[in-house]
Amino acid sequence: MKGSRQIKDLLYEQVARIGKVFSSPKRLELIELLCQGEKTVESLAREASISVKLTSAHLRELRGARLVETERQGKNICYRLADKAVADLWVQVHMLAEERLIELQMAVQKIAAQPDDLIANDRDSLLKAARKGEVVVLDVRPAEEYLTAHLPFARSIPLGELRQRLAELPKDRFIVAYCRGPYCLMANDAVELLKREGYAAIHLRDGVAEWGATGVIRDNKTIAR
Repeated sequence: MKGSRQIKDLLYEQVARIGKVFSSPKRLELIELLCQGEKTVESLAREASISVKLTSAHLRELRGARLVETERQGKNICYRLADKAVADLWVQVHMLAEERLIELQMAVQKIAAQPDDLIANDRDSLLKAARKGEVVVLDVRPAEEYLTAHLPFARSIPLGELRQRLAELPKDRFIVAYCRGPYCLMANDAVELLKREGYAAIHLRDGVAEWGATGVIRDNKTIAR
């Protein structure tokens, strides 16, 4: 009996390693960033607004839990998620949190400049409209993230280039902008800019991780159904 108890304790202890990793807000942000594709420590530190030293410490925790992998590319060490299941787990965790925590629901609503700027994720309707050319799906993430994976029919104009490339976008169609996911503010900034310039634009809250969790994006490719 005593031996059985020790085995059970060991099993739960090992599973808790994943929970420990997911208990840090910054590690969650790093996971979301790595959902966009592999990145260097320096890039992750810059995007997460923390030091390289602290980023490295968080990445060691993630690697210790076998959630990320590394690869040397020249002088740089690049990190990537160990498996798509890690991205899917991140999506499941934040969706559960949004369902259960009213504080999070209220915070998410504040991301949109106006209540109607943030649209629901009716993926089938959006895909049909994009396929017919009725809407423009706009990816405002960095170009390398778009090349790793993007939503079906999306075109890439990084947020930093948007003002200079407005002429590439039609004014007679709705523009649906998206970025890294529900807690990323790039798409919100893009929508504000587009509206000021006379475009009909709206913010899609989900990114490639959320769409990938439903099978729309697989193996770094888009699947237009």
